[in-house]
Amino acid sequence: MASLYRMNIQQLDKIGPKKAEQFEKLGIDSVGSLLRYYPRDYEDWSKPYTIAEAPINETCCVRARIESASPPARIRGNMVIYKLVASDGNDCMTVTLFNQGFLYDRLSQGGEYLFYGAVKRGRNGFEMASPKIDPVSCECIRPIYSHTSSLSGKQIENAVRQAAALLPKEFNDPIPHDIRTEYGLCDLGFAIKNIHFPENIQALKDARKRLVFEELLILQLCIGMRSNGIKECHGYRIEKDYTDEFLRQLPFKPTNAQLRVIDECVSDMQKPSYQLHRLIQGDVGSGKTAVAAAVCYTAAKNGLQCAFMAPTEILAEQHFFSLTELFSRSGLKIELLTGSTRASEKKRILSQLLTGNIDILIGTHALLSDNVIFNKLGLVITDEQHRFGVAQRAALSAKGNSPHMIIMSATPIPRTLAIILFGDLDLSIIDELPPGRQKTETYLVDSSKRERIYRFILKHINEKKQCYIVCPLVEQGESALFSAEEYYTRLKNSILKDCRIAVLHGKMNPAEKESVMESFSSGETDILIATTVIEVGVNVPNAVIMLIENAERFGLSQLHQLRGRVGRGTERSYCIMVSDNESPATKERLNVLCKSTDGFFIADEDLRLRGPGDLFGTRQHGLPELKIAGFSDMPTLEQTRSAAESILSNDPGLSLPEHKALLFEVRRMLSSDINA
Repeated sequence: MASLYRMNIQQLDKIGPKKAEQFEKLGIDSVGSLLRYYPRDYEDWSKPYTIAEAPINETCCVRARIESASPPARIRGNMVIYKLVASDGNDCMTVTLFNQGFLYDRLSQGGEYLFYGAVKRGRNGFEMASPKIDPVSCECIRPIYSHTSSLSGKQIENAVRQAAALLPKEFNDPIPHDIRTEYGLCDLGFAIKNIHFPENIQALKDARKRLVFEELLILQLCIGMRSNGIKECHGYRIEKDYTDEFLRQLPFKPTNAQLRVIDECVSDMQKPSYQLHRLIQGDVGSGKTAVAAAVCYTAAKNGLQCAFMAPTEILAEQHFFSLTELFSRSGLKIELLTGSTRASEKKRILSQLLTGNIDILIGTHALLSDNVIFNKLGLVITDEQHRFGVAQRAALSAKGNSPHMIIMSATPIPRTLAIILFGDLDLSIIDELPPGRQKTETYLVDSSKRERIYRFILKHINEKKQCYIVCPLVEQGESALFSAEEYYTRLKNSILKDCRIAVLHGKMNPAEKESVMESFSSGETDILIATTVIEVGVNVPNAVIMLIENAERFGLSQLHQLRGRVGRGTERSYCIMVSDNESPATKERLNVLCKSTDGFFIADEDLRLRGPGDLFGTRQHGLPELKIAGFSDMPTLEQTRSAAESILSNDPGLSLPEHKALLFEVRRMLSSDINA
């Protein structure tokens, strides 16, 4: 296969420079990459049905002979209808074509054809509208490729057929023979041919099984080799654990889960020649910030500087105020650096940072600026990891000498997915909520209940409580979705007109957003209408109602994050999702939120309901986009993890001759990682 990656795609017939440019837009620049451009779906023309046996209203292939054809009939404007009667010898089927004169003209009466479409039962018997029609010699399983407006699926298929003919009879298989035998995998040549042009359904299944295994195995090897490289980078070893001293300053008692995770982090930093490199997962309100503060305290007391990066100014400011309060009696120096920091203030901060007079610097992407230079950066913490790419985290770490790293996430990730996205990190889970937290009651309703909801909100506002209302848009466009600006006008003409209402969205400048949030946090605003800018980090314990309009537009994890903005105090809280979407799948998905407040259960359900597809955001985590593996292949992930560990334990650098082809594929995957 390696030689085919060196063969330019223009060496195939009918592919010149212009056509090659169109292929390149799909990431195809060689014969080898063309063969790795897998079909997105298939059409099964291999076993045609008789007319009577065809499943009603389902796309399928029917074999029949054209008995008669009616003259073309022109209706409304330029629409031309062509009607045919086809028979399989026992039953007849009316076939209707719309504006397909080119197809009609190449059909012959008495000729036998394959009709690919949905059979329906009409008043006059069986019918099929706008089918694909081909000669009976075309019985096969056909590949369907993702294509562009200038490059058709058929053109891609023709190119792949040429490329497949160039496959050598024998070549080095990337997967070692013993692993293929252990897991019952076919060889690569068979897999490549049958993933594009399957001999039958079983051959397609065997081909896909092997290629999914190979892709996940190579991914696991990439992660394993990268992880080995990280462990060779030795972070600063701390001499003393100051956790107990920090805990005595807390105004509350931490949970056992918080204490366990603090100990895991500090223990890593105390190991000789070892770098803390840990993902801390915790559901909304589980106390991740207190854990981060504890680790920062010990690091700073050992003479190390800490960088704490948050994705938004609102969240960065909140962390700054929280840590300033927690460390008020510690003697540690904490500063905040964001895009809104005044020039004179920024100059002062940068100067003190360089001289080592700042122990903890909290900020946004502003921390990544070239002029932000630390004296002795020993610990890097990034909050809400899904908002940052691996390159951004690496850029911050590069400001120190292999500093310890903590990545925090309030978005629970199923274990199998965490293996893919963070296979090079140790994992800590805060699986306990602080005592006194009330469960947020969650409801799914349609828009007919909106006035009743408003009365419910008014009742709580009269009791001096506050409310969030989340809309999917900032401004009203052609869409029927609610916008924050439009909703403000709606409320000012409702029974809530006398309430103190404010709007918050991402298009506002930082000063405006800060002013609005300060007003809401201090209780001067009753209702905050917002977009998902409030998804993370906003902490207003007096807010007890979260109303989400057009809830179907948000993912389950996002909805769970939004719900987490309420229920942060000791008062009973509510999340009300409004959706008029009648899709059973959508209702099932949204009802998951009504059944559970467990973020990890919700994440597992999200994984189950989404089914096969792109593993979300792999590129932002510094991993290549997977071409064939999907959510349905998670069981294979455990197998490939085991296989990868076995390979790397015997050959960490894949330098043995039998791993030459495997190393080529690992390097090819790593080279496709745009963020690494």
